[in-house]
Formats: sequence, structure tokens, C-alpha cells
Amino acid sequence: MLVFVHEAGHFLAAKAFGVRVDEFGLGYPPKAKSLFRWRGTEFTLNWLPFGGFVKIFGENYEQEEAMDARATVPTMTGSRERQSLPRDSFQYKNRGIQALILVAGVLFNFLFAGILFSVGFMMGMPAPVDIGLPVDNAHTAITQVLGGSPAADAGLKPGDEVLLATRGAAQADLAPDKLSNFISSSAAPLSITVKRNNEIFTKSLTPASGIVEGKPAVGFGLAEVGTTQLGFWKSIPAGFRTAWELTQLTASAFWHFIREAFSGHADLSQVSGPVGIVSLVGEATALGFTYLLSFAAIISINLAVLNLFPFPALDGGRLLFVIIEAITRRRVPPKVFNWINTVGFALLVLLMILVTIRDVRHIL
Repeated sequence: MLVFVHEAGHFLAAKAFGVRVDEFGLGYPPKAKSLFRWRGTEFTLNWLPFGGFVKIFGENYEQEEAMDARATVPTMTGSRERQSLPRDSFQYKNRGIQALILVAGVLFNFLFAGILFSVGFMMGMPAPVDIGLPVDNAHTAITQVLGGSPAADAGLKPGDEVLLATRGAAQADLAPDKLSNFISSSAAPLSITVKRNNEIFTKSLTPASGIVEGKPAVGFGLAEVGTTQLGFWKSIPAGFRTAWELTQLTASAFWHFIREAFSGHADLSQVSGPVGIVSLVGEATALGFTYLLSFAAIISINLAVLNLFPFPALDGGRLLFVIIEAITRRRVPPKVFNWINTVGFALLVLLMILVTIRDVRHIL
């Protein structure tokens, strides 16, 4: 669904500016099935289920051989050379329109996240107490569990409500910061009682070194959360404000991850592909529909931020070429563009395959 929303953004923007769209594909080629054709666009299913695409006429500098005499006019493409391009070609449009078509997918993902959060607030959605909105039934909950940590080994999951934490005769204050200090105060085992879907159970955990620098930890994040429910008119600005704040946080985290990757310190165990996301969707669904809405909104924001990264085969990479052409007023040589884009696409597919293999091994 999120991939469809993203590609629909490109598709609708291209159609709005009169650019021909030859194919709207879910998954990457080879083609598995042609579904139907609508207004000159073929809608397809493809064998590699890692994303989707829209094939926009002229976007990738392909030979626009069918110059479509009915639509061909002479125009300037930013260089001093005179060329003939069809009016419905991506290259015929000015750089501003090209950029709008390229960022439309990201914009749709952001708008979709804002809508999901808004609907969630109308229904009553879990939210932290520090977001500036009214929160009912506040409690301490686990928000993140690191893979391979004592918390993960004990079967704790995001969304679990912490009811009690003890070490011997000592009982912890459940405020997130005080509970964290209680856990890290000793490497001795402790017991934590949690509630999940009306089921209460107790787990024994032994804090370990190396998870958090300088102190023992069990590998989960904590926050004080509750339920926020708003009326229609208040939920809409709250939903889009939440989407914007999470977009900023996601962009910052993604940039940090890229820097860590180049320095060789990135934690790739925290990266999930389609298979891993499907398993997480199952967990979110078990927690309730509003949790699923929140999870889908977060994934939509992640998809938007990822696609803006200036990497070949992503929207950000294609946008970078448009910016270069706008500055230099010269068209990037087609052979150079196609070679870079092909290599980038191959690397992207290879990365998704490797991450999918890791996800399957983790689930098994």
C-alpha cells in the first residue's frame, strides 16, 4: 500500500503536467502479469517484491524514437543545441516541473502519514505524554527492543506495559528515567512484570555490558505513553504536526546511520526489508488497529526520507541529476546517466536481497 501511494504521487504529478506514463509497476521486473491498461498506462505486477516504479516517458534518457509526430516540437533542453522532443516527454518539461514530478512520491508518503496519524487521533491512538497533547491512562511502556539483547531473548516486545520491576527486595519506580537507572545500577538479575493484550507475565533479565556504553543494560527503550483522542478539527493539525516532527527525527537518524556506515560502525541488524516489515506488521496488528495505523505512518515517513537520499535509482539520485542540469544548463550524457542508474539499481536490489535473507533467518 505504501509503495502504491508513493508511485501514485509520481503518476498523478506526471499526468497533471501532461507527461506520458508508460507503465505503473508493483515490484521490480521481470514482469509477472499485466493487470490492465488505463489512459495509455499499463499496470503490472512484477516478480521482485521490493518496491515499485512508474515508467515515465523520457525520464531515463531512453531513445525517444517514436518522436510522436503528433506531439513533436522543437525546444531548448538547457543546452545550446536545438533538439526535437515530444510534448509528453519528461525531458520536454522545464527543470522545475521535473523536480515536482520527482518529489511527488515523497510528498504523497508524507501526506499519507499525516492522514493516518489524524485518523489515529480521532479513534484514540497511543502517544507519549510529552507531545503537548492531552493523554489519558499514562503508563510506562517498552518502545524498542534491540535484537540479541537480554530483553529480546526474554521475549519482550514494543508495546508491552511495564507493571513491576524488582531486584531482590528492592522495587523500582516505574518512571522511565528512574526505571532505567534502576536497571543499570547493577549487573545482578532482575524481574520485570509486563502486560500484553490483557496477558500478564514476569520475565527474569540479567543486564549485560556493551549494549549501552559505560553501564549494564537489558536492551529496551522506555517511554511514558497513554491514549490521545481528539475531535475531527483538532486531530488533523495534530496528525500532520506529528508527521512533520517524525520526519525531522527520521531524517536526523538516517543521516546519523549513513555517517556511521561510512565510518564502519553502523548497526545493520536494525535494518529490515520487506519480510522483516511484514513480521513487524503482524506484531503491530496484534496490539490493535491504532497501533497498525501508527506503524504504517512511520514506515511511510521512512520511505519518504529514504527516497530523498541522493543515491542512483532513488528519487533523490534522479533529482540530483536535474539540479546538476539546471546549474550547468547542459544535459547529462545519456550513457553516463544510464550506466550510473543501472549500477545503482543493481546495488539497491542486491542490498534488498541480502536484507531479506537476514530477515528470513531471523524469523526462522
